[in-house]
Amino acid sequence: MKRNVNVADTIPASEFTRNFGRYRMLAQREAVAVSSHGSITGYFVAPNEYEEFRRFQQRRRSFATAELSDERVQTIGASRMDKRHAHLDAVLKRK
Repeated sequence: MKRNVNVADTIPASEFTRNFGRYRMLAQREAVAVSSHGSITGYFVAPNEYEEFRRFQQRRRSFATAELSDERVQTIGASRMDKRHAHLDAVLKRK
């Protein structure tokens, strides 16, 4: 479930600490936004949701093209788009 969170939807940190057990249970169903002094300071989430986020983070890596080996550059340069996506050429030509 993805939703925009505003400060009105958050739990103040003082409330969160006083009723930790309640929010621990709620976090099993959805992320709990915690605020302090009117700003969101973090989210309390279920362990499986956090682990999924960590796996996503580990798979996502950016790098400079200068880091690529010559072989990799040649491989990418020689690659061609699958014909199923040929209709996208028209989209690029319109811009």
